[in-house]
Amino acid sequence: MDFPPYYLDHLAGGRLIIGLIASIHVLINHPLAVGAYPLLVFMEWRGHKLNRPDLDQLAYRITFVVFLITTTVGALTGVGIWISTSLFAPFGIGSLLRVFFWGWFTEWIVFISEVILIMWWFLSWKKADTPDKKRKHIRIGVALAIMSWITMAIIVAVLGFMMRPGEWSQTRTFIDAVLNPLYLPQLLFRTSFAFMTGAVFIWFATFFFTKGKQGGARSWVVERLSHVVTVATIATAIFGIWYWQAVPESMQANKSVALLSQQFSHWHDKYQWILGATVITFFLVGVIGVTSGRLLPRWALLIPTFLGIWMLGHFERAREFMRKPWVIGDYMYSNGIREDELAFLQSEGILKHATYVTHREVTPENRIEAGQDVFMISCSRCHSTTGLNGVIEKFTTMYGEESWNDDGMMLFIQNMHQTRTFMPPFPGNEDEAKALAAYIQSLRGTGETLHGAQTVGIRLPEPAPSPPPSPKD
Repeated sequence: MDFPPYYLDHLAGGRLIIGLIASIHVLINHPLAVGAYPLLVFMEWRGHKLNRPDLDQLAYRITFVVFLITTTVGALTGVGIWISTSLFAPFGIGSLLRVFFWGWFTEWIVFISEVILIMWWFLSWKKADTPDKKRKHIRIGVALAIMSWITMAIIVAVLGFMMRPGEWSQTRTFIDAVLNPLYLPQLLFRTSFAFMTGAVFIWFATFFFTKGKQGGARSWVVERLSHVVTVATIATAIFGIWYWQAVPESMQANKSVALLSQQFSHWHDKYQWILGATVITFFLVGVIGVTSGRLLPRWALLIPTFLGIWMLGHFERAREFMRKPWVIGDYMYSNGIREDELAFLQSEGILKHATYVTHREVTPENRIEAGQDVFMISCSRCHSTTGLNGVIEKFTTMYGEESWNDDGMMLFIQNMHQTRTFMPPFPGNEDEAKALAAYIQSLRGTGETLHGAQTVGIRLPEPAPSPPPSPKD
Protein backbone atom coordinates (compact mmCIF):
# COMPACT_ATOMS: atom_id res chain seq x y z
CA MET A 1 0.00 0.00 0.00
CA ASP A 2 1.51 3.32 -1.09
CA PHE A 3 0.87 6.75 0.33
CA PRO A 4 1.51 9.87 -1.77
CA PRO A 5 5.03 11.21 -1.17
CA TYR A 6 3.62 14.63 -0.31
CA TYR A 7 1.95 13.34 2.83
CA LEU A 8 4.94 11.31 3.92
CA ASP A 9 7.44 14.10 3.39
CA HIS A 10 5.49 17.23 4.26
CA LEU A 11 3.14 15.92 6.94
CA ALA A 12 5.79 14.02 8.94
CA GLY A 13 4.92 10.59 7.59
CA GLY A 14 3.51 7.68 9.54
CA ARG A 15 3.68 9.29 12.96
CA LEU A 16 1.23 12.04 12.04
CA ILE A 17 -1.04 9.71 10.08
CA ILE A 18 -1.39 7.37 13.07
CA GLY A 19 -1.90 10.30 15.46
CA LEU A 20 -4.52 11.95 13.25
CA ILE A 21 -6.56 8.76 12.80
CA ALA A 22 -6.32 7.88 16.51
CA SER A 23 -7.33 11.39 17.61
CA ILE A 24 -10.41 11.42 15.37
CA HIS A 25 -11.40 7.98 16.65
CA VAL A 26 -11.08 9.00 20.31
CA LEU A 27 -12.98 12.26 19.66
CA ILE A 28 -15.89 10.12 18.47
CA ASN A 29 -15.56 7.16 20.82
CA HIS A 30 -15.28 8.97 24.15
CA PRO A 31 -17.95 11.72 23.99
CA LEU A 32 -20.45 9.79 21.86
CA ALA A 33 -20.08 6.03 22.44
CA VAL A 34 -18.87 6.06 26.06
CA GLY A 35 -20.42 9.32 27.27
CA ALA A 36 -23.54 9.99 25.22
CA TYR A 37 -25.05 6.50 24.88
CA PRO A 38 -25.65 5.90 28.61
CA LEU A 39 -27.07 9.41 28.97
CA LEU A 40 -29.41 8.86 26.04
CA VAL A 41 -30.53 5.55 27.56
CA PHE A 42 -31.19 7.45 30.78
CA MET A 43 -33.30 9.96 28.83
CA GLU A 44 -35.31 7.15 27.24
CA TRP A 45 -35.84 5.49 30.63
CA ARG A 46 -37.01 8.70 32.29
CA GLY A 47 -39.30 9.44 29.37
CA HIS A 48 -40.87 6.01 29.85
CA LYS A 49 -41.15 6.32 33.65
CA LEU A 50 -42.56 9.84 33.57
CA ASN A 51 -44.76 9.17 30.54
CA ARG A 52 -42.94 11.92 28.65
CA PRO A 53 -43.05 11.14 24.90
CA ASP A 54 -41.27 14.42 24.24
CA LEU A 55 -38.18 13.17 26.13
CA ASP A 56 -38.33 9.86 24.28
CA GLN A 57 -38.57 11.59 20.91
CA LEU A 58 -35.72 13.96 21.74
CA ALA A 59 -33.50 11.06 22.80
CA TYR A 60 -34.33 9.27 19.54
CA ARG A 61 -33.45 12.26 17.37
CA ILE A 62 -30.12 12.82 19.09
CA THR A 63 -29.39 9.08 18.93
CA PHE A 64 -29.87 9.23 15.17
CA VAL A 65 -26.97 11.70 14.90
CA VAL A 66 -24.77 9.69 17.28
CA PHE A 67 -25.66 6.44 15.48
CA LEU A 68 -24.59 7.82 12.09
CA ILE A 69 -21.29 9.21 13.35
CA THR A 70 -20.22 6.21 15.43
CA THR A 71 -21.09 3.60 12.79
CA THR A 72 -19.36 5.45 9.93
CA VAL A 73 -16.45 7.67 10.90
CA GLY A 74 -16.00 5.95 14.26
CA ALA A 75 -15.84 2.47 12.77
CA LEU A 76 -13.62 3.52 9.85
CA THR A 77 -11.07 5.24 12.07
CA GLY A 78 -11.05 2.25 14.40
CA VAL A 79 -10.03 0.00 11.51
CA GLY A 80 -7.70 2.75 10.26
CA ILE A 81 -5.71 2.59 13.49
CA TRP A 82 -4.98 -1.09 12.86
CA ILE A 83 -3.99 -0.50 9.24
CA SER A 84 -1.75 2.51 9.92
CA THR A 85 0.02 1.01 12.93
CA SER A 86 0.62 -2.24 11.05
CA LEU A 87 2.18 -0.28 8.19
CA PHE A 88 4.29 2.18 10.12
CA ALA A 89 5.07 0.36 13.39
CA PRO A 90 4.88 -3.39 12.68
CA PHE A 91 7.32 -4.34 15.44
CA GLY A 92 5.42 -2.38 18.08
CA ILE A 93 1.94 -3.59 17.11
CA GLY A 94 3.28 -7.14 16.81
CA SER A 95 4.63 -7.03 20.36
CA LEU A 96 1.38 -5.60 21.71
CA LEU A 97 -0.60 -8.32 19.97
CA ARG A 98 1.55 -11.01 21.56
CA VAL A 99 1.21 -9.51 25.04
CA PHE A 100 -2.51 -8.65 24.82
CA PHE A 101 -3.72 -11.42 22.53
CA TRP A 102 -6.58 -12.55 24.79
CA GLY A 103 -7.40 -8.96 25.69
CA TRP A 104 -7.74 -7.95 22.06
CA PHE A 105 -9.58 -11.17 21.27
CA THR A 106 -12.11 -10.21 23.95
CA GLU A 107 -12.22 -6.62 22.74
CA TRP A 108 -13.15 -7.65 19.22
CA ILE A 109 -16.00 -9.81 20.53
CA VAL A 110 -17.19 -6.89 22.65
CA PHE A 111 -16.83 -4.50 19.71
CA ILE A 112 -18.87 -6.72 17.39
CA SER A 113 -21.50 -7.03 20.12
CA GLU A 114 -21.48 -3.25 20.48
CA VAL A 115 -22.10 -2.73 16.76
CA ILE A 116 -24.98 -5.23 16.81
CA LEU A 117 -26.49 -3.55 19.87
CA ILE A 118 -26.17 -0.07 18.34
CA MET A 119 -28.10 -1.14 15.25
CA TRP A 120 -30.62 -3.17 17.25
CA TRP A 121 -31.27 -0.36 19.74
CA PHE A 122 -31.68 2.42 17.19
CA LEU A 123 -33.52 0.52 14.45
CA SER A 124 -36.03 -1.03 16.87
CA TRP A 125 -36.81 2.23 18.70
CA LYS A 126 -40.04 2.99 16.83
CA LYS A 127 -41.28 -0.57 17.26
CA ALA A 128 -41.09 -0.35 21.08
CA ASP A 129 -44.69 0.92 21.29
CA THR A 130 -45.91 -1.04 24.33
CA PRO A 131 -44.69 -0.92 27.95
CA ASP A 132 -43.18 -4.42 27.75
CA LYS A 133 -41.44 -3.72 24.45
CA LYS A 134 -40.16 -0.42 25.81
CA ARG A 135 -38.64 -2.06 28.87
CA LYS A 136 -36.89 -4.61 26.66
CA HIS A 137 -35.68 -1.82 24.40
CA ILE A 138 -34.21 0.07 27.34
CA ARG A 139 -32.35 -3.10 28.40
CA ILE A 140 -30.75 -3.19 24.94
CA GLY A 141 -29.58 0.38 25.47
CA VAL A 142 -28.14 -0.51 28.88
CA ALA A 143 -26.25 -3.42 27.33
CA LEU A 144 -24.93 -1.09 24.62
CA ALA A 145 -23.69 1.43 27.19
CA ILE A 146 -21.91 -1.32 29.13
CA MET A 147 -20.28 -2.78 26.01
CA SER A 148 -19.08 0.66 24.88
CA TRP A 149 -17.40 1.23 28.23
CA ILE A 150 -15.83 -2.26 28.27
CA THR A 151 -14.31 -1.61 24.83
CA MET A 152 -12.62 1.51 26.18
CA ALA A 153 -11.60 -0.26 29.41
CA ILE A 154 -9.70 -2.93 27.47
CA ILE A 155 -7.96 -0.47 25.16
CA VAL A 156 -6.95 1.74 28.11
CA ALA A 157 -4.99 -1.22 29.50
CA VAL A 158 -2.94 -1.31 26.29
CA LEU A 159 -2.41 2.46 26.26
CA GLY A 160 -1.24 2.49 29.88
CA PHE A 161 1.05 -0.48 29.25
CA MET A 162 2.77 1.37 26.41
CA MET A 163 3.82 4.10 28.83
CA ARG A 164 4.49 2.11 32.00
CA PRO A 165 4.46 -1.73 31.84
CA GLY A 166 4.93 -2.05 35.61
CA GLU A 167 5.40 -5.56 36.97
CA TRP A 168 5.18 -7.05 33.48
CA SER A 169 8.83 -6.14 32.95
CA GLN A 170 9.75 -8.87 35.45
CA THR A 171 6.86 -11.36 35.24
CA ARG A 172 5.83 -11.15 31.56
CA THR A 173 2.30 -12.17 32.58
CA PHE A 174 -0.90 -10.97 30.90
CA ILE A 175 -2.58 -9.89 34.13
CA ASP A 176 0.38 -7.70 35.12
CA ALA A 177 0.32 -6.11 31.68
CA VAL A 178 -3.37 -5.25 32.08
CA LEU A 179 -3.06 -4.00 35.66
CA ASN A 180 -0.22 -1.60 34.90
CA PRO A 181 0.29 1.43 37.20
CA LEU A 182 -1.45 3.78 34.74
CA TYR A 183 -4.51 1.63 34.13
CA LEU A 184 -6.90 2.70 36.88
CA PRO A 185 -6.15 6.46 36.93
CA GLN A 186 -6.31 6.65 33.12
CA LEU A 187 -9.54 4.63 32.98
CA LEU A 188 -11.24 6.87 35.54
CA PHE A 189 -9.92 10.00 33.83
CA ARG A 190 -11.20 8.91 30.41
CA THR A 191 -14.56 7.79 31.82
CA SER A 192 -15.23 11.08 33.60
CA PHE A 193 -13.99 13.04 30.56
CA ALA A 194 -16.35 11.04 28.33
CA PHE A 195 -19.35 11.89 30.51
CA MET A 196 -18.31 15.55 30.72
CA THR A 197 -18.02 15.98 26.94
CA GLY A 198 -20.90 13.62 26.14
CA ALA A 199 -23.27 15.61 28.35
CA VAL A 200 -22.24 18.88 26.68
CA PHE A 201 -22.82 17.30 23.25
CA ILE A 202 -26.35 16.18 24.15
CA TRP A 203 -27.03 19.51 25.79
CA PHE A 204 -25.85 21.34 22.67
CA ALA A 205 -27.83 19.04 20.31
CA THR A 206 -30.97 19.57 22.39
CA PHE A 207 -31.01 23.26 21.45
CA PHE A 208 -31.29 22.27 17.77
CA PHE A 209 -34.08 19.75 18.27
CA THR A 210 -36.29 21.82 20.58
CA LYS A 211 -37.88 25.25 20.43
CA GLY A 212 -38.29 27.85 23.12
CA LYS A 213 -36.28 28.53 26.24
CA GLN A 214 -38.86 27.49 28.81
CA GLY A 215 -40.56 24.25 29.74
CA GLY A 216 -40.59 20.95 27.93
CA ALA A 217 -37.75 18.58 27.17
CA ARG A 218 -35.13 21.32 26.84
CA SER A 219 -35.49 22.46 30.45
CA TRP A 220 -35.36 18.87 31.66
CA VAL A 221 -32.14 18.16 29.72
CA VAL A 222 -30.49 21.40 30.86
CA GLU A 223 -31.30 20.72 34.50
CA ARG A 224 -30.18 17.07 34.53
CA LEU A 225 -27.12 17.29 32.30
CA SER A 226 -25.77 20.39 34.00
CA HIS A 227 -25.38 18.24 37.12
CA VAL A 228 -23.55 15.62 35.04
CA VAL A 229 -21.21 18.24 33.58
CA THR A 230 -20.43 19.71 37.00
CA VAL A 231 -19.70 16.40 38.73
CA ALA A 232 -17.83 14.94 35.74
CA THR A 233 -15.63 18.05 35.47
CA ILE A 234 -14.57 17.77 39.11
CA ALA A 235 -13.87 14.05 38.61
CA THR A 236 -11.90 14.75 35.44
CA ALA A 237 -9.66 17.22 37.28
CA ILE A 238 -9.08 14.85 40.23
CA PHE A 239 -8.38 11.76 38.11
CA GLY A 240 -6.32 13.81 35.66
CA ILE A 241 -3.98 14.87 38.47
CA TRP A 242 -3.76 11.26 39.68
CA TYR A 243 -3.01 10.08 36.15
CA TRP A 244 -0.28 12.70 35.71
CA GLN A 245 1.38 11.70 38.99
CA ALA A 246 1.45 8.06 37.84
CA VAL A 247 3.30 8.94 34.61
CA PRO A 248 7.03 8.02 34.92
CA GLU A 249 9.28 10.95 35.82
CA SER A 250 11.41 10.38 32.72
CA MET A 251 8.32 10.93 30.57
CA GLN A 252 7.17 13.91 32.62
CA ALA A 253 10.48 15.51 31.65
CA ASN A 254 9.26 15.47 28.04
CA LYS A 255 6.10 17.42 28.88
CA SER A 256 7.15 20.70 27.25
CA VAL A 257 7.98 19.01 23.95
CA ALA A 258 5.04 16.62 24.14
CA LEU A 259 2.43 19.28 24.88
CA LEU A 260 3.57 21.97 22.46
CA SER A 261 6.30 20.46 20.24
CA GLN A 262 9.94 21.47 20.45
CA GLN A 263 9.34 24.70 18.54
CA PHE A 264 6.76 26.05 21.02
CA SER A 265 7.99 24.40 24.24
CA HIS A 266 8.79 27.83 25.74
CA TRP A 267 5.03 28.46 25.92
CA HIS A 268 4.61 25.65 28.43
CA ASP A 269 3.65 27.88 31.38
CA LYS A 270 1.01 29.68 29.30
CA TYR A 271 -0.36 26.34 28.14
CA GLN A 272 -0.90 25.25 31.74
CA TRP A 273 -3.02 28.35 32.30
CA ILE A 274 -5.04 27.56 29.16
CA LEU A 275 -5.57 23.99 30.34
CA GLY A 276 -6.75 25.20 33.74
CA ALA A 277 -9.07 27.75 32.13
CA THR A 278 -10.60 24.99 29.97
CA VAL A 279 -11.51 22.88 33.00
CA ILE A 280 -12.89 25.94 34.82
CA THR A 281 -15.02 26.80 31.76
CA PHE A 282 -16.65 23.36 31.81
CA PHE A 283 -17.31 23.71 35.53
CA LEU A 284 -18.85 27.18 35.14
CA VAL A 285 -21.11 26.00 32.32
CA GLY A 286 -22.33 23.20 34.57
CA VAL A 287 -22.92 25.55 37.50
CA ILE A 288 -24.81 28.04 35.34
CA GLY A 289 -26.94 25.20 34.01
CA VAL A 290 -27.78 24.11 37.56
CA THR A 291 -28.61 27.60 38.82
CA SER A 292 -30.10 29.37 35.80
CA GLY A 293 -30.05 27.06 32.81
CA ARG A 294 -32.89 28.82 31.05
CA LEU A 295 -30.74 31.93 30.68
CA LEU A 296 -27.90 30.04 28.99
CA PRO A 297 -27.99 30.79 25.24
CA ARG A 298 -27.28 28.14 22.62
CA TRP A 299 -24.11 29.81 21.35
CA ALA A 300 -22.57 29.65 24.85
CA LEU A 301 -22.44 25.85 24.57
CA LEU A 302 -20.19 26.17 21.53
CA ILE A 303 -17.36 27.18 23.88
CA PRO A 304 -17.17 23.96 25.94
CA THR A 305 -17.96 21.90 22.82
CA PHE A 306 -14.89 23.13 20.94
CA LEU A 307 -12.78 23.21 24.10
CA GLY A 308 -13.65 19.56 24.68
CA ILE A 309 -12.59 18.65 21.14
CA TRP A 310 -9.32 20.54 21.56
CA MET A 311 -8.59 19.16 25.01
CA LEU A 312 -9.20 15.52 24.13
CA GLY A 313 -7.34 15.73 20.81
CA HIS A 314 -4.38 17.43 22.44
CA PHE A 315 -4.37 14.90 25.26
CA GLU A 316 -4.01 12.07 22.74
CA ARG A 317 -1.17 13.87 20.99
CA ALA A 318 0.65 14.56 24.25
CA ARG A 319 0.22 10.96 25.41
CA GLU A 320 1.75 9.68 22.18
CA PHE A 321 4.71 12.06 22.26
CA MET A 322 5.39 11.94 25.99
CA ARG A 323 6.42 8.31 26.00
CA LYS A 324 9.26 8.94 23.54
CA PRO A 325 11.84 7.48 23.05
CA TRP A 326 9.72 4.39 23.72
CA VAL A 327 6.91 2.82 21.79
CA ILE A 328 6.54 0.43 24.76
CA GLY A 329 8.02 1.88 27.93
CA ASP A 330 11.34 0.35 29.06
CA TYR A 331 10.97 -2.43 26.49
CA MET A 332 10.95 -1.21 22.87
CA TYR A 333 12.21 2.04 21.40
CA SER A 334 10.16 4.03 18.90
CA ASN A 335 12.27 2.70 16.01
CA GLY A 336 11.29 -0.89 16.85
CA ILE A 337 14.56 -1.83 18.55
CA ARG A 338 14.19 -3.63 21.89
CA GLU A 339 16.21 -2.35 24.82
CA ASP A 340 17.78 -5.74 25.51
CA GLU A 341 19.20 -6.00 21.97
CA LEU A 342 20.53 -2.43 21.71
CA ALA A 343 24.05 -3.09 23.04
CA PHE A 344 24.46 -6.13 20.80
CA LEU A 345 23.44 -4.21 17.68
CA GLN A 346 25.67 -1.27 18.56
CA SER A 347 28.57 -3.71 18.75
CA GLU A 348 27.78 -6.02 15.83
CA GLY A 349 26.04 -3.52 13.55
CA ILE A 350 22.36 -3.31 12.67
CA LEU A 351 22.77 -4.11 8.96
CA LYS A 352 24.25 -7.51 9.69
CA HIS A 353 21.09 -8.63 11.47
CA ALA A 354 18.43 -6.74 9.47
CA THR A 355 15.83 -8.62 7.44
CA TYR A 356 15.59 -6.60 4.24
CA VAL A 357 18.68 -4.59 3.31
CA THR A 358 20.85 -4.21 0.23
CA HIS A 359 24.17 -4.44 2.08
CA ARG A 360 25.16 -6.34 5.21
CA GLU A 361 28.17 -4.16 6.00
CA VAL A 362 29.49 -0.72 5.17
CA THR A 363 32.29 -0.36 2.64
CA PRO A 364 33.76 2.72 0.93
CA GLU A 365 31.96 1.70 -2.26
CA ASN A 366 28.46 1.23 -0.80
CA ARG A 367 28.54 3.84 1.97
CA ILE A 368 25.65 5.95 0.59
CA GLU A 369 23.37 2.99 -0.11
CA ALA A 370 24.19 1.41 3.25
CA GLY A 371 23.44 4.76 4.90
CA GLN A 372 20.00 4.72 3.28
CA ASP A 373 19.38 1.26 4.72
CA VAL A 374 20.42 2.51 8.15
CA PHE A 375 18.07 5.49 7.81
CA MET A 376 15.14 3.25 6.88
CA ILE A 377 15.74 0.95 9.86
CA SER A 378 16.61 3.42 12.60
CA CYS A 379 15.07 6.78 11.60
CA SER A 380 12.11 6.47 9.21
CA ARG A 381 9.55 5.48 11.89
CA CYS A 382 9.48 9.14 12.97
CA HIS A 383 11.48 11.08 10.38
CA SER A 384 11.29 11.77 6.68
CA THR A 385 14.22 13.27 4.83
CA THR A 386 12.44 16.59 4.16
CA GLY A 387 9.28 18.23 5.44
CA LEU A 388 7.85 18.92 8.88
CA ASN A 389 10.00 16.36 10.67
CA GLY A 390 12.70 15.99 8.00
CA VAL A 391 16.30 15.33 9.01
CA ILE A 392 17.64 17.84 6.47
CA GLU A 393 15.76 20.64 8.22
CA LYS A 394 16.85 19.39 11.65
CA PHE A 395 20.54 19.43 10.74
CA THR A 396 20.16 22.77 8.97
CA THR A 397 18.80 24.22 12.21
CA MET A 398 21.82 22.89 14.11
CA TYR A 399 24.61 23.53 11.60
CA GLY A 400 23.25 26.27 9.37
CA GLU A 401 23.35 26.51 5.59
CA GLU A 402 27.11 26.15 5.29
CA SER A 403 28.98 22.86 4.85
CA TRP A 404 28.40 20.23 7.53
CA ASN A 405 31.19 18.33 9.23
CA ASP A 406 30.94 14.54 8.78
CA ASP A 407 32.66 13.75 12.07
CA GLY A 408 30.44 16.19 13.95
CA MET A 409 27.31 14.65 12.45
CA MET A 410 28.54 11.16 13.30
CA LEU A 411 29.22 12.12 16.93
CA PHE A 412 25.80 13.73 17.23
CA ILE A 413 24.06 10.66 15.80
CA GLN A 414 25.84 8.38 18.24
CA ASN A 415 25.11 10.58 21.27
CA MET A 416 21.81 12.28 20.34
CA HIS A 417 19.89 10.37 23.02
CA GLN A 418 21.98 12.07 25.71
CA THR A 419 20.93 15.60 24.71
CA ARG A 420 17.53 14.78 23.23
CA THR A 421 16.16 12.14 25.56
CA PHE A 422 12.96 11.82 23.54
CA MET A 423 15.00 10.29 20.69
CA PRO A 424 16.09 6.63 20.97
CA PRO A 425 19.80 5.73 21.07
CA PHE A 426 21.39 5.09 17.69
CA PRO A 427 21.17 1.30 17.23
CA GLY A 428 24.16 0.80 14.90
CA ASN A 429 27.95 0.77 15.12
CA GLU A 430 30.38 3.56 14.26
CA ASP A 431 30.69 2.64 10.58
CA GLU A 432 26.93 2.72 10.22
CA ALA A 433 26.75 6.12 11.93
CA LYS A 434 29.30 7.41 9.40
CA ALA A 435 27.28 5.89 6.55
CA LEU A 436 24.11 7.54 7.83
CA ALA A 437 25.86 10.92 8.02
CA ALA A 438 27.19 10.44 4.48
CA TYR A 439 23.74 9.53 3.21
CA ILE A 440 22.18 12.65 4.75
CA GLN A 441 24.99 14.73 3.25
CA SER A 442 24.29 13.20 -0.16
CA LEU A 443 20.59 14.07 0.09
CA ARG A 444 21.49 17.63 0.91
CA GLY A 445 23.74 17.83 -2.12
CA THR A 446 21.38 16.23 -4.62
CA GLY A 447 18.08 17.41 -3.23
CA GLU A 448 16.64 13.92 -3.56
CA THR A 449 13.94 12.77 -1.18
CA LEU A 450 13.45 9.45 0.55
CA HIS A 451 9.70 8.91 0.71
CA GLY A 452 9.61 6.17 3.35
CA ALA A 453 9.40 2.42 3.50
CA GLN A 454 5.80 2.31 2.35
CA THR A 455 6.58 4.28 -0.82
CA VAL A 456 9.87 2.79 -1.92
CA GLY A 457 8.81 -0.72 -0.93
CA ILE A 458 11.01 -3.53 0.32
CA ARG A 459 14.36 -3.68 -1.40
CA LEU A 460 15.74 -7.20 -1.59
CA PRO A 461 19.41 -7.99 -2.35
CA GLU A 462 20.20 -8.36 -6.03
CA PRO A 463 20.16 -12.03 -7.11
CA ALA A 464 23.46 -13.59 -7.96
CA PRO A 465 24.18 -13.73 -11.72
CA SER A 466 23.40 -17.02 -13.43
CA PRO A 467 26.46 -19.12 -14.38
CA PRO A 468 27.39 -19.15 -18.09
CA PRO A 469 26.03 -22.08 -20.08
CA SER A 470 28.31 -25.06 -20.37
CA PRO A 471 29.76 -26.01 -23.79
CA LYS A 472 27.42 -29.00 -23.90
CA ASP A 473 24.44 -26.65 -23.85
